[in-house]
Amino acid sequence: MSVWAVLVAAGRGERLGEDRPKAFVRLGDLPLLAEPLRRLDESGWIDQIVLVAPPEWEEPAILLAEEIGASKVSACVPGGETRTESVRAGVAEVPEDAAVIVVHDAARPLVSEEVILRVIAALGEGFDGAVPGLPLTDTVKRLREGVVVETVPRDELVTVQTPQAFVAPVLRAALTALRVESTQSPTDCASIVEANGGRIKVVDGDEKLLKVTNRADLERVASWLVSDTSSS
Repeated sequence: MSVWAVLVAAGRGERLGEDRPKAFVRLGDLPLLAEPLRRLDESGWIDQIVLVAPPEWEEPAILLAEEIGASKVSACVPGGETRTESVRAGVAEVPEDAAVIVVHDAARPLVSEEVILRVIAALGEGFDGAVPGLPLTDTVKRLREGVVVETVPRDELVTVQTPQAFVAPVLRAALTALRVESTQSPTDCASIVEANGGRIKVVDGDEKLLKVTNRADLERVASWLVSDTSSS
């Protein structure tokens, strides 16, 4: 079974306050992109990787892949204006005979082999896709114009992460069928597959799969990385 990963690294990262895209902000001694790229490259479940880089940063991305010895990178393409456009660009580089496509956001650097295995294994149970999720611990309220209109039961709610795994033809079909009817763009691939009738399983996520959006997130991930390195 051929498993391809699409590593989406085209985000601007403006909230980090840097003069470069998020993927090239420093995490330790290397750009943030290096950590998830290395982990996917070393995964025993991933055969090939398509890297989606910030526009005009394709060459630095390729050079970084070479620097860390990421031998599974088969293509590097520029991302689009939205995450969905970036995913489309990456999926277009995956060969038609691929069985599974795993989509991961580079903004979640600490992707583990265990989570990769869980999302891929779920496809063997007959699901069209699988996502890692964490249960909510806080109370959730629905608002209208700043006023609470409902307290939402949280026992059926999760927050979802990446990597997300899909049967390759199902993801391709969902991306083709997608019609943007509002100003909001889908925030993950699972919602696109769901909208096209796909069945998605939620597997156990990982608290360390934090999405880096601001400086505090970056510092937290850096501390975890140091801790993991020290304990290994």
